[in-house]
Amino acid sequence: MLREGISKLDAVVFTHQHRDHMAGLDDLRSFNFLQKKPMPVYGNGYVMDQIKREFHYVFESNYPGVPQLTLHEIQNVPFKVQGLEWTPIEVLHHRLPVFGFRIDGLTYITDANHIPHTEMHKLKGSHTLVINALQREDHISHFTLSEALDIINEIKPAKAYLTHISHNLGLHEQVSQELPDNTFLAFDGLQIEV
Repeated sequence: MLREGISKLDAVVFTHQHRDHMAGLDDLRSFNFLQKKPMPVYGNGYVMDQIKREFHYVFESNYPGVPQLTLHEIQNVPFKVQGLEWTPIEVLHHRLPVFGFRIDGLTYITDANHIPHTEMHKLKGSHTLVINALQREDHISHFTLSEALDIINEIKPAKAYLTHISHNLGLHEQVSQELPDNTFLAFDGLQIEV
């Protein structure tokens, strides 16, 4: 956030409650201070429960300086954030249901290894698809490179970005040469306009 010069944040939308996705929540304090208002936070019931457990001090104290949050529990139905419609896409992260999201022509799915047929139609017509591709070898809770490429091939977005990649995938230059023309490795600082 500092490197990219982000000085305004409208909301935080969580895909799921795992620590590597939620640990930075306390840092919203600086945006509370700058924007002088609570931060709207969106997530499913599991996310809300985890926030209340892990960041219990936010709700138990009037101590100055704790993050100010407005929690919004979401279901698998479209909702709006700052007038922009978000469509949840319920996918599986091993056996854990997590949300990917469709925002206009952008679809974002991370930490997934299965997209149920009943949700796959939500990806159709995506202009940009961001999807996880952890490594080449099978993994219990993440798509492999070939699985992600199969989904990209089925959806046929104008652009696709692979995210949540590990060192096991290979070096950037090498992997980039293997990808279809419309598919790229995501990188820190990547910006996509919606």
